[in-house]
Amino acid sequence: MTCFSHLKQVFEKAGINVNSENRKEVDKIIHSIVDVEYKNCPTAWREVKKRILENEEVFVFKLKEEWSKRIRCS
Repeated sequence: MTCFSHLKQVFEKAGINVNSENRKEVDKIIHSIVDVEYKNCPTAWREVKKRILENEEVFVFKLKEEWSKRIRCS
């Protein structure tokens, strides 16, 4: 699973179905959004929690936006 597998509702709101084929890419996108080095899950998770508490809608929007950029660039 991803560092953020427990964010099921956030992924659903962003329209992302996390699976074995895309979980690494989802992790990288989230790390990028919170500006934390990839694979530094504890620090990234703290920042994700903080941002979700501040404004979940904005976090979901950014996640959805970055995910859709990935699709357009393919």
